[in-house]
Amino acid sequence: MNNEQVMKKPPYLMIGVLFVGAFVAFLNNTLLNVALPSMMVDLGVDYTTIQWLANGYMLVSGVLTPASAYFITRYNTRPLFIISTIIFVLGTLLAALAPAFGVLLAGRMLQAVGASFMGPLLMNVMLISFPVEKRGAALGVFGLVMIAAPAIGPTLSGYIVEHHHWRVLFIMILPFAVISLLLSIWKLENVLPTRKVTLDYFSLVLSAIGFGGILYGFSISGDKGWTSPIVITTLIIGVIGVVLFVLRQLKLESPVLNMGVFRSPMYALAAIISAVLSMAMMGGMILTPAYVQSVRGIEPFVSGLMMLPGALVMAFMSPITGKLFDKIGPKPLAIFGLFIMAVTTYLLSLLNMDSSYIYIISVFSVRSFGIALVMMPIQTNGLNSLTAKLYPHGTAANNTISQIAGAIGTAVLVSIMTAKSTAVGKDLAAEAAANGTLTDEFMKTIKSQALLEGIQLSFLVATFIAVIALILSIFLKRVVDPKKMH
Repeated sequence: MNNEQVMKKPPYLMIGVLFVGAFVAFLNNTLLNVALPSMMVDLGVDYTTIQWLANGYMLVSGVLTPASAYFITRYNTRPLFIISTIIFVLGTLLAALAPAFGVLLAGRMLQAVGASFMGPLLMNVMLISFPVEKRGAALGVFGLVMIAAPAIGPTLSGYIVEHHHWRVLFIMILPFAVISLLLSIWKLENVLPTRKVTLDYFSLVLSAIGFGGILYGFSISGDKGWTSPIVITTLIIGVIGVVLFVLRQLKLESPVLNMGVFRSPMYALAAIISAVLSMAMMGGMILTPAYVQSVRGIEPFVSGLMMLPGALVMAFMSPITGKLFDKIGPKPLAIFGLFIMAVTTYLLSLLNMDSSYIYIISVFSVRSFGIALVMMPIQTNGLNSLTAKLYPHGTAANNTISQIAGAIGTAVLVSIMTAKSTAVGKDLAAEAAANGTLTDEFMKTIKSQALLEGIQLSFLVATFIAVIALILSIFLKRVVDPKKMH
């Protein structure tokens, strides 16, 4: 089956069923972020422990995502999606009823196992359902789900935590997951081609050690510090694991993750730009709430509402961007979008103690507009350059790279913020002590000012990261349908 061989008529109803599942999975990814402090108090655990609800979910996804290519290649679409959804439903139910933290963490891990296959399955079905010239618009709609669901999560979570118990977060998701399961049993068909491939279990072990180690190392670096032995050890083990994983894939006849995808120059370039973009984007999504909540003292729900216009802009623009991609290709969209992202990220580095709400919301929303112009077109163009046989491996590699780059970007930018704010805080406190003005009230002002300067520096670094992606986008070329090249 070649790149140009696609289904004669897209299975719209089936794609709709997959969309419901993917939306629930993506929403679940960020739903707990705002709720963690409340859950920490209720469950009687410390911040490091409660973070495992987010880190553990991310780790399971990071380990299973590379393996998703094998499962999608080996097993039929219908049973794979149904089993994934059943696991997700069981995990959600377990989390909703959890009497203790350990049970809640187990439920969260089960959710991650089920969710890991939903997005890649939908992406692969859409790749074979639409020809290259219509794929941008189709994947633009996929982008709407991929962007809107995790963006809505924090706002929804903030509202629920303020007015209800945190268990409502899981109870609310449960009916949607069950509906997705029933719809998949009723209407799902086997549309993706399968073939017998063997699973190399040692590759899975290396994947778990490598990708899991890197994700975990970067995720705890903000709390433990870069010089912490556990951070250094975990990152070294992770890097060694990834190197061994890649070397093993190159030798296997049926690799878990086919490295042949990177032989396509446009796929490789798209992967690099997506990674750089994820670093700047994920870091920004952490820094902006940190400024709004910790510097300005705005409530979590109001903070979530301030981020919502940006999320809606991204969701609204994604299908439009897809259609523009079909007409003009990725390069103009990427250059324009990344230019907007670089400028607005720089404007966020100019935030101060009395920046107006309008300024914050406007800059964040325009930044989201720039991201929406780039994200799906870049990935779509890269995937278009692959043969259909490599689609599962292309989507798996994309998702893995984005996850790791996002974790690295977040960790680096948060570390820069912490280091700068700590240094500024010490200097201001020493100056106040020398002047005899070091009161408890003034210490609060010092903390806010120090954190603000840390956030400003981090946004400045994120600006340079966005500029790197902008420079790389100049080398993009549109991938045309092979039939039209002759």
